[in-house]
Amino acid sequence: MACNCGSGGCNSMDYGTPARVSEKLVTLDIDGIEVSVPEGTSLLRAAAEAGVEIPKLCATDSLEPFGSCRLCLVEVEGRRGYPASCTTLADNGMKVKTQTPKLADIRRGVMELYISDHPLDCLTCAANGDCELQDMAGAVGLREVRYGYDGENHLKSVKDESNPYFTYDPSKCIVCNRCVRACEETQGTFALTIDGRGFESRVSAGMMEDFLDSECVSCGACVQACPTATLMEKSIIQHGQPEHSVITTCAYCGVGCSFKAEMKGNQVVNMTPNKDGHANHGHSCVKGRFAWGYATHKDRITTPMIRDNISDPWKEVSWEEAVAYAAKRFKEIQAKYGKDSVGGITSSRCTNEETYLVQKLVRAAFGNNNVDTCARVCHSPTGYGLKQTLGESAGTQTFDSVMEADVIMVIGANPTDGHPVFGSQMKRRLREGAKLIVVDPRRIDLVKSPHIKADYHLKLRPGTNVAVANALAHVIVTEGLVNEAFVAERCEPKEFEAWREFVARAENSPEELEAASGVPAKQLREAARLYATGGNAAIYYGLGVTEHSQGSTMVLAIANLAMATGNIGRQGVGVNPLRGQNNVQGSCDMGSFPHELPGYRHVSDNTARTLFESAWGVSLSNEPGLRIPNMFEAALDGTYKGLYVEGEDIAQSDPNTQHVTSALEAMECVVVQDLFLNETAKFAHVFFPGSSFLEKNGTFTNAERRISPVRKVMPPLAGKEDWEVTQMLSNALGYPMNYSHPSEIMDEIARLTPTFHGVSYDKIDAMGSVQWPCNEDAPDGTPIMHIEQFVRGKGKFFVTRYIPTDEKVTPKFPLILTTGRILSHYNVGAQTRRTNNSAWHPEDVLEIHPHDAEDRGISDGDWVGIQSRAGETVLHAKITDRMQPGVVYTTFHHPFSGANVITTDNSDWATNCPEYKVTAVQVMKVTQPSEWQQRYRAFSDQQEDLLKQRATAKAQ
Repeated sequence: MACNCGSGGCNSMDYGTPARVSEKLVTLDIDGIEVSVPEGTSLLRAAAEAGVEIPKLCATDSLEPFGSCRLCLVEVEGRRGYPASCTTLADNGMKVKTQTPKLADIRRGVMELYISDHPLDCLTCAANGDCELQDMAGAVGLREVRYGYDGENHLKSVKDESNPYFTYDPSKCIVCNRCVRACEETQGTFALTIDGRGFESRVSAGMMEDFLDSECVSCGACVQACPTATLMEKSIIQHGQPEHSVITTCAYCGVGCSFKAEMKGNQVVNMTPNKDGHANHGHSCVKGRFAWGYATHKDRITTPMIRDNISDPWKEVSWEEAVAYAAKRFKEIQAKYGKDSVGGITSSRCTNEETYLVQKLVRAAFGNNNVDTCARVCHSPTGYGLKQTLGESAGTQTFDSVMEADVIMVIGANPTDGHPVFGSQMKRRLREGAKLIVVDPRRIDLVKSPHIKADYHLKLRPGTNVAVANALAHVIVTEGLVNEAFVAERCEPKEFEAWREFVARAENSPEELEAASGVPAKQLREAARLYATGGNAAIYYGLGVTEHSQGSTMVLAIANLAMATGNIGRQGVGVNPLRGQNNVQGSCDMGSFPHELPGYRHVSDNTARTLFESAWGVSLSNEPGLRIPNMFEAALDGTYKGLYVEGEDIAQSDPNTQHVTSALEAMECVVVQDLFLNETAKFAHVFFPGSSFLEKNGTFTNAERRISPVRKVMPPLAGKEDWEVTQMLSNALGYPMNYSHPSEIMDEIARLTPTFHGVSYDKIDAMGSVQWPCNEDAPDGTPIMHIEQFVRGKGKFFVTRYIPTDEKVTPKFPLILTTGRILSHYNVGAQTRRTNNSAWHPEDVLEIHPHDAEDRGISDGDWVGIQSRAGETVLHAKITDRMQPGVVYTTFHHPFSGANVITTDNSDWATNCPEYKVTAVQVMKVTQPSEWQQRYRAFSDQQEDLLKQRATAKAQ
């Protein structure tokens, strides 16, 4: 969280400030220096503006002023006593003294009391060199402590080492409250308190629990705020203080947090959230802050490998031999089966530059458009729906825009787990008084958590999103809540009238749709009125919207709601997709879909295609290629035989696992490029070692269209960055690529993509990040989209008929399974499972309502079989009233869980995005893993044996 004083130019300083200031200036005298600051500025901040440093301990720019440490006292002419400068506001005509003999005596006395109850281990303390207590002792001139340790003290307090990432040493705590305030103000979890009174006061996690068992979410805000070594990262204790830092961007979710990788040589000591980060403002979550150890995990594969058949042991080879082998196999396949028999899949975990090169390789070297991306299985309906209605396949706002929202509607998203840093920002706005509508079949944390309670929880049945959206629209239209002026000025009239007539029909009334959706009509009506009349209203949605058979229809419906109420084109409103992975937006921007070139231009667009043909020096196909599901079908049909997969694990992440693995087994050359031998690599013939985000240069684009720098902090363990590997393969295939640095790739992207014309590494490094469109019309980027008009000109309404999913409950399959994510893990877990995050979530479990569990004789922790028409798996049961009767829930972070063994191949009508969120299942108590899990274990053991054979051969 950046400094909120409003005075600017102070992000690197630590000064307590009030939350809001005005534009009016006040002038005062500080130590004989005249200074003018905005009204509402604290004296501590005003002094800093005058170049005067006042000692402090409890004040920091990330928190509200507290006034407890008594170090920042000052004298104010005409006032009695010695007020704390962090809580005293500047006023016109004030005369302030910050350095007097009396103030010096008070400060030394206060500091002496702190030090008298503090261990004398400064030379061996892990915080040595980065301890504010040490710094302030020097600043106040403390040279000796008169009080001994033979009286009452806290020096033998027991450490709490339970958290895998940081330690809590109460003997070093000065009870400054900064950790408690950080947990409340920055994170919003309220997990920490000050327990006891007076001398017995101490920081407590939960009800005197240890940190691991408490409600602490390990975001690191408390560690960041601590001025001593009380809360200290274990990595710093192990490796010592860092020597230098490099700014980069987190490789987890779509928030795109900026971090400083704190280094000792090429070794990462810790990751510190960057206060100047425009997406996170110095905050972080457990994944970005601590779960980076996978980058040097022992499971990393660092040598290329090849094999003729998946039953053969792997053979380690040089980069040159591996690339030549892959190119030879691809050429042979195309010669035998035709040009369209091979293709590639890009990943949202990779950089913009890397995904751009993969789609370029497919189009220019393979000679077809058989390229797709993992965004196919998450947010492809977003691209389709927003392009059709608004004219651009991206969200409309900055994350900071939420702080101006009066009403927040969260649909099919769980920000506190999936996008936790933004979730914390949203919670701050809700604590300030914004109203909240949650549309979700499950009771997520936002529905009710400390100091937050949703005004409406529309607990719909999975698969009925469109019914709920139409019911909300019905109320808005029939009760005269449409923003007629906005619609008349900004939208296509014919389409709007067709939509108005449609949603006004009785079939779309809340009463008519209550039976289908399961949401009481009264709640639907009240929520619609709140959204339409409550002021600035913003919609945030996630995979619970897109991963449905009507995913694209629902995105259209969301855009309809925003346009009808005028909630678009300014701060505090908008249509905001919360992208799941770090570069979902970027992988789409870069042309990773089979029907689109970079910048969302259709391959049949002659002008766009000619532009790329001229730049790339090759003729391009004007026919869309195969989507991921089509690739699988073609493989089983015998016409698709070669696949290059960079950074994606389709064998675990895609639906109907047995169908996917059968398709992979039918291929003759599967090339996997990744950090680890993932599930897909079990079916590969070539393995190219990948590089982590710490080993490469590039950019990620987050959910708010923010292009942020990824900068190399250590050499690639395998010797190559990912873009270099793709370039080598392209050259071996006969299509030359000769980039020397990713900045050159971005320069090419900028030349060929209108929304990127103004983007360059120099600009990104200078500004910290830039939001596209960034071009001649918007040289500094575009934080808010569609301000004066929509990208397509006039906004276009679409009729959105609710069509029930084909996936219906039956006597055989009476429950609905829906899936999601959990805070501690990320996507298929390949990264987070190789960190200590598994301490919180060692396995996927099945959440089931107590009534459904009782009907089946299931107790908490029992093995339960989950069977669908696609397959069967077994998980442990977790009985919880988070679920509604008839609905069960699980995550998909662990491969042995087999969550996608039971998801079906139903998909969105427009984009083929899988319907992960609606699977009809039966749940029953069992005593052993499923047959699939037993086969999985046997196959995994076989692959492990092949790796051991490789290691043995290598040793010999």
